Amino acid sequence: MKIKKIQLSKGFKRFFDLTIDLGNEPKKIIALIGPNGCGKSSVFDGLLLSVQRYGNIVGGKNYKEEDYYILDDSYVFHHDNIDVEFIEGSFREIVNKKRENKKENTIFSYRSPYRYNNNLKVKKIEAIEDIKDNSYGASTAIDIDDKMVQNYKRLNIKYSNYLHKNDCKPSEAKAKIIGDINISLKNCLELEIDNIGNIEENKGTLYFKKDDHPSPFEFNVLSSGEKEVVDILLDLYLRQDEYDDTIYIIDEPELHINSSIQRKLLIEINKLINNNCQLWIATHSIGFLRALQEDLKEESQIIQFKEGVNWASQPQVLTPIINTRAQWKELFKTALDDLTELVSPKRIIYCEGKDKAGAGGLEQGFDAKVYNNIFSKNYHDTLFISSGGNTELDQRSEIALAILSKVFTEVEILVLKDRDVSSGKSNNEDDRQLYLKTNLENHRMLKRFELENYLYDKKVLKKFCDVNGKHFNINAYDNLVKDIVNQNLKDETGKIKNFCNITTSINPEKFKLQLSELISEDMDVYKELEQIIFHRK
Repeated sequence: MKIKKIQLSKGFKRFFDLTIDLGNEPKKIIALIGPNGCGKSSVFDGLLLSVQRYGNIVGGKNYKEEDYYILDDSYVFHHDNIDVEFIEGSFREIVNKKRENKKENTIFSYRSPYRYNNNLKVKKIEAIEDIKDNSYGASTAIDIDDKMVQNYKRLNIKYSNYLHKNDCKPSEAKAKIIGDINISLKNCLELEIDNIGNIEENKGTLYFKKDDHPSPFEFNVLSSGEKEVVDILLDLYLRQDEYDDTIYIIDEPELHINSSIQRKLLIEINKLINNNCQLWIATHSIGFLRALQEDLKEESQIIQFKEGVNWASQPQVLTPIINTRAQWKELFKTALDDLTELVSPKRIIYCEGKDKAGAGGLEQGFDAKVYNNIFSKNYHDTLFISSGGNTELDQRSEIALAILSKVFTEVEILVLKDRDVSSGKSNNEDDRQLYLKTNLENHRMLKRFELENYLYDKKVLKKFCDVNGKHFNINAYDNLVKDIVNQNLKDETGKIKNFCNITTSINPEKFKLQLSELISEDMDVYKELEQIIFHRK
């Protein structure tokens, strides 16, 4: 079950009319990213409230009065203010299907950003409601989330059921139950559950062990961050069987957790949630962003809530971001603010062009602008920098490699040169291969004469004309361009513009930059450049 569109209208909370449209193929993980107060939690409140019209209960708290959901007195609350569309059908269709199996309360599994079960000490064995009744925890973003005590009781029940079903020793049953949850726990923390205590002996709590600790210790001794991780993973582990077709909602769980553990935690959360499910998470933390950027990029869509948007007075439609370097820089700015500039890319590629930066460190080199345009989507962790001519490239890249590799141990420094490096003398593919063989592994060289030979490729120019409603003079182009690989085309820019039926004045550099923005991964020029730069072919 996956949501593909949400609409919150007619003044629901802070929104005049908000639509989140994930397209027809929504991913497993939907991340809402933005600063505090932008409305991320309000979206979750809308989802949770949407089940009320069908009599469902999410969490054990009472629903709030209407003024909690409608902040403007000029609006009247109605459930039609909230519309949720799934890939499997409407909300009503989902509810009816779930009711057939008495699992209508498992449409949502919600976790608020607050946790208050710091004291885990169960003193008596007692019956509890079925987990699929979903009658505990939080109902809205401002409620406390008190799952830990209930989930400890459920873990004991799971242990007892396994013990009797398999007719095994208590130690074997505990090893099985503890072992399953410890797989996830040990991937996040240097910590594991030692045993589940014994309620009848007044030891109704979880006991843990660490390599540097001489004996097992209680849950209550854990730090706030450790408790948060245990709480989340245990809850997801216990819900796996009944919540196998569910929308999981987790609202900013990063409060007590450092960034490295955040990243590991999100990866484990994804493992514990069935692939038929969908996870909605609100965050502005570095660790979760890094996991979404790298580890979970194929499984996630990111919805950005920007500052300065008129949410309360104008309709807004949000769609998943395109994963470019510039976009990720903006997202990390939410978490890092002015520290964004200190985040190092994984790969820096020095290329030819103007080596002086503009105001505010703005890249002025033409070649770097072109390459960043072409590869920012698929290689958002790569930064192209113009560093002068042929000789300066070698000198500056060596200095950068010597300095940056000591500060950022994982950074890769590459050098990319045009093929016209021989001071006016002609060279061919054999010369290029000889250059690669006789230089360090971080050196690259274009197959074509220079960058314009890629920008002025026939397919690129044809696409430019199609996009701009211009007629492309193919015959004139073919009469001029006899050898796209070796011919010097930089001096033919005026003629190339004429072939594209450009009759007005246009800056040559801006024209070329527009061409670079049209080079996509399905084009031969893109594939060739990709092989040259990233695979040293």
